[in-house]
Amino acid sequence: MGFNKFFVKNWQFTLVIFVAVMVLGINALMNMPRGEDPPFGAPIFSIVVVYPGTNPTDMEKLIADPIEEELYQLSDVKKINTTINDGLIVMLAEFNFGVDVEAKNNDVIREINKIRPDLPDGIVLLDIKKAASSDVVILQSALVSDTASMEVMVDLAESLEKDIERIKDIKWVEIQAAPDKEIHIDLDLDRMASMKLGLNQVIGLIQANNINIPGGDIDLGQKKYNIKTTSEFKTIDDIKSTIVQVTPDGKTVKLGQISEIYYTEETTDHIARHNNHRAIWVNSAMKDKKNIIAVRHELEKVLTHFKEKLPKGITLEHAFDQEIGVKHRLSGLGRDFAIAIFLVLLTLLPLGTRASIVVMISIPLSLSIGLFMLDLLGYTLNQLSIVGMVVALGLLVDDSIVVVENIERYMRKGISAKEAAISATNHIMVAIMGCTATLLLAFLPLANLPEGSGDFIRSLPMAVMLTVLASLFVSVTIIPFLSSILLKAHENAAGGEGNFFFNAFKKYVNNPYQKLLQWCMTHKVTTLVLAAVIFGLSLMLVPVLGFSLFPESEKPIVTIDIETEPGSNLTHTDKVVRKVEQKLLSFPEIDHISANAGKGNPRIYYNEFQRQNSSNFGQIIVYLDEKTKVPEIIKFAEKARSELANFPGVRIEVKRFQQGPPITAPVEMRIIGNNLDTLDQLSAKVEKLVKARQGTMYVRNDLKYVKSDIIVDVNKEKAGLYGINGAEIAKTVRLAIAGLDISEISNTEGDEFKMKISLTQNTENALQMFDKVYVTSMSGSLVPLKNIAELSLKPSASIIRHFNKERYALVSCFAQNGVNISQLTDDILNDIATQVPMPDGYRVIAAGERESSQESFGGLGTIIILTVFGLLAILILEFRTFKSTIIVLSVIPMGIIGALVALYVSGESLSFVATVGIIALMGIEIKNSILMVDYTNGLREQGMNLYDAVMDGAETRFLPILLTSMTAIGGLTPLVLENSPLISPLAIVLIGGLISSTLLSRLVTPVLYYLIPPQVK
Repeated sequence: MGFNKFFVKNWQFTLVIFVAVMVLGINALMNMPRGEDPPFGAPIFSIVVVYPGTNPTDMEKLIADPIEEELYQLSDVKKINTTINDGLIVMLAEFNFGVDVEAKNNDVIREINKIRPDLPDGIVLLDIKKAASSDVVILQSALVSDTASMEVMVDLAESLEKDIERIKDIKWVEIQAAPDKEIHIDLDLDRMASMKLGLNQVIGLIQANNINIPGGDIDLGQKKYNIKTTSEFKTIDDIKSTIVQVTPDGKTVKLGQISEIYYTEETTDHIARHNNHRAIWVNSAMKDKKNIIAVRHELEKVLTHFKEKLPKGITLEHAFDQEIGVKHRLSGLGRDFAIAIFLVLLTLLPLGTRASIVVMISIPLSLSIGLFMLDLLGYTLNQLSIVGMVVALGLLVDDSIVVVENIERYMRKGISAKEAAISATNHIMVAIMGCTATLLLAFLPLANLPEGSGDFIRSLPMAVMLTVLASLFVSVTIIPFLSSILLKAHENAAGGEGNFFFNAFKKYVNNPYQKLLQWCMTHKVTTLVLAAVIFGLSLMLVPVLGFSLFPESEKPIVTIDIETEPGSNLTHTDKVVRKVEQKLLSFPEIDHISANAGKGNPRIYYNEFQRQNSSNFGQIIVYLDEKTKVPEIIKFAEKARSELANFPGVRIEVKRFQQGPPITAPVEMRIIGNNLDTLDQLSAKVEKLVKARQGTMYVRNDLKYVKSDIIVDVNKEKAGLYGINGAEIAKTVRLAIAGLDISEISNTEGDEFKMKISLTQNTENALQMFDKVYVTSMSGSLVPLKNIAELSLKPSASIIRHFNKERYALVSCFAQNGVNISQLTDDILNDIATQVPMPDGYRVIAAGERESSQESFGGLGTIIILTVFGLLAILILEFRTFKSTIIVLSVIPMGIIGALVALYVSGESLSFVATVGIIALMGIEIKNSILMVDYTNGLREQGMNLYDAVMDGAETRFLPILLTSMTAIGGLTPLVLENSPLISPLAIVLIGGLISSTLLSRLVTPVLYYLIPPQVK
């Protein structure tokens, strides 16, 4: 064992190595990519299709079914979830976690492009995107003005967009809520009818006159010239001059004579406001694994310069700035670090001032190595990796405490500091290596959790593992070296009793402990039975606690979703959104708000996606002060729910961001079946049950909203006689109602505008238009539409949902504050099973948080098996007896007692993060237990009798075990005080478990050792 001796003897080399480590750590800290959340890429792809004026049934048949059929043939498909609305399809295709995301992205694009020619003409958008955390907007800027023209504001937004795009770490910049500038051609049907002009005839002539076909090239002498035939429209006058008919007497009819042609800026499907003032969003996203603070600094330079050239009456403001949250989070965790270090220092006082200094030096060294290794492995500095560092803070000094305490004990026997440093470290090295191995093994499975939840949380266990591994290296190299120098004052203190704190510990803690241990050794069976009963009683808390996945976010942001009645137009929805805005702005807690009508707010949170265009939807984002605490956020959300509950005919949902995988609602009942009418009836019954259940809110059943469609019922026999096919009729009707994008025009500045042809709208008596529409027959004659078709009203579904190609109805709800979601889901499922009989071919599946929980916890069975048998393997390898292994593992139930009680007292559920904490707790507990068993075995090997060895081992190892537990508790305490819904449950579990295992196992483990003593050499 000359490893640590080398570092003690060659102290100059040791100093150089560790100064280098410190510099590398500081360099990593300064230059590591940092952001609010860890970057992760789940194999999820969104396919958005917009086909205006098409009802859900036709969208399903013409578009959704063909795309689903094609995608479902790809390998590794996990699920395809499709929502079909009027003119809109949102499809989420999710593949098995672990596949090559880029390869799957190419597969999805290829398969959809393959069937694109078979999809209907008139699709205005078919967008395929892979889910990426880097698509979260880091800065949502608002160009604000109530008086400036939209043309000026759009030009400014485009100028800012170009400026921001020059920053190399910016991924993309997008302008939203800016109206599209189009050229509208509104045809006069009456004049066209009098001239016997058909709609398709006019469209064909417009398209034929706006064409650009290269003419090739020609050689003239020694030069080559390109030939270009120009027949493109450049101005509105060019369009108006298009000849659409030449009469028999030679007169020409121009397009301008039968239509109104004009530029329009009014065509918009998204209206935005910032603090109740008209706005255009300019959204910026950052590339993966970049430093948000550095990127934001570059952004600020661009924004400052841009503000200087803004005209009067237009301001640039920020609706969302992620850097503010990141800085607040980093400063908060920095404060936690300072508190944790102070608490750790307090717990080290019994070791003595010099010994405490030696141990404290291990903290910056271990953290530096840990940070350097995290950076090397490609991890970022985010809230979870920093929490991992804070968790590790209480653990990384454990090895150093054990080594220093052992060196001190050797020195109190009169051994020199240098000799004690080498001998004491060698004596304890196997034990601390075993301790660290068990701790690493406890966190290793957490670093390999499946699905998106595991990917999201991975940086936390990796930060702990790398830092603890670094602390092992520090404890057997630099700590013995420093001890040999700084602890020289104790060389002549043979038989010394230590400092004031050590003596106080012996008198007030150790002596009472020895008396209690003696009683337990006298009443061995009683002790073990009492411990088993306490453990059994604690397990009864599990159903009381209930299971959950991830908690709500602590971000001081509240979202308010507003839905008007199905079929409402954008103007009506915007009026409602304005009223809600005005109500909210009277709340003193609010810092600022962003409002959207017709579309959701840009994506500002990692698991929230922007709601696609819907004329009856609006969303308001409420920003509270960045320093607002979680209880105050909850209080505000409840207040907003109460104040906004009385808007008639409007559905308003007040929600907070949810941590973890994206889900629409915590409680979702998916009723799967084929017939829409049957699904409608079943979903109505389920909705009634959910509403009746105590603790639910925002109960939603989309199928209950039935709308009416105007059906153009074609008489096929009559149409056939005229030589008119169904496709011609459908195209003509679509042109008459929704209009068609027929071409584009580029002006001299290079700006492109769509040309949209439609009929002059008459919203008051729009049905009269059908009487004026003519369809062109195969012979070229014009046939009035009313001669071959009749109009009728027919009810239709407002929404159709698919799950893996099967239709389903969705009944969802949120839970009121304090209601356990897992228990609520179970209650609803029981109600459905007993009160809603399902016909053949129909079934109910719990989705929402229950489905995500099953996926996230699904890999825990394998992980727990790996952990248990891995720990067994290490312990068997170290002690070579099953008895010693059983004695060490007996500490696990003692820690679970405290963990469950702590969760119960704090009002937390057994969440994903809490479960992670319990698994990690096993490694920490076993680490402490190994020290006692290893030392007791050593005493017996030297010839001491069993009883004396057990009592001596328990007493000698009590101080280092108590100190290591106290340092861990001290390091974790700030995380509890942080009151974070995501982080605090982890700290609560670890602290509760450490307290109970330290108190109970110090009694149970010696008793069990005495009852089943392992063999020693």
